[in-house]
Amino acid sequence: MGIELVIFDCDGTLVDSEPISVRVGTAALRRLGWSIDEAEYAERFVGCTTEFWAEQVGETPPGWRERLDAEYEAAIAEELRVIAGIEAALDRLDVPSCVASNGRHRAIRRSLELTGLAERFTGRVFSAEDVPQGKPAPDLFLHAAATLGADPERCVVVEDSPFGVMAAVSAGMRCLAYAGGLTPATRLTGAGATRLFHDPAGIPELLTRLD
Repeated sequence: MGIELVIFDCDGTLVDSEPISVRVGTAALRRLGWSIDEAEYAERFVGCTTEFWAEQVGETPPGWRERLDAEYEAAIAEELRVIAGIEAALDRLDVPSCVASNGRHRAIRRSLELTGLAERFTGRVFSAEDVPQGKPAPDLFLHAAATLGADPERCVVVEDSPFGVMAAVSAGMRCLAYAGGLTPATRLTGAGATRLFHDPAGIPELLTRLD
């Protein structure tokens, strides 16, 4: 079965934003009185929607969210990098690709522009803002496929979080899961990943084996 579309998650798959998010978010929740460390924060929130995060955090004191946003924006501007090997993979990709992220369009655009990836995905960036439900629901991936005219069964998702893997499985798509990030490999396989990988530069070869 030929591959018609490769759908990339953004945070933790294309750009190395998740360690930043986890560090800043954990510190902010601890200021609220939460007893939480970075490992627990990553397990609970990596890959989730903004709405899910807000529901879990609940009411916050005046100015708390503004301080968190400012700290996160400053850290992203200073520290954000491309995931090692992704540019090499994109250079050799011979099938159409797009981005589908639980992040908001503004945040996705900022990350892609800061890392020099924006032009690679012009007109092919999808956000949870575009659909009724973000990951782990399949809506986002199905929307991306429909918009670009691809059969879901011929789409391959590249993800790094259980939320994303579950969304891919629910959408009837195969999923390559990056096990070099914050999520343990066992959680990715448990969510239904088709195959794990540690070196993003090898994605084109993995796609050939799936094709």
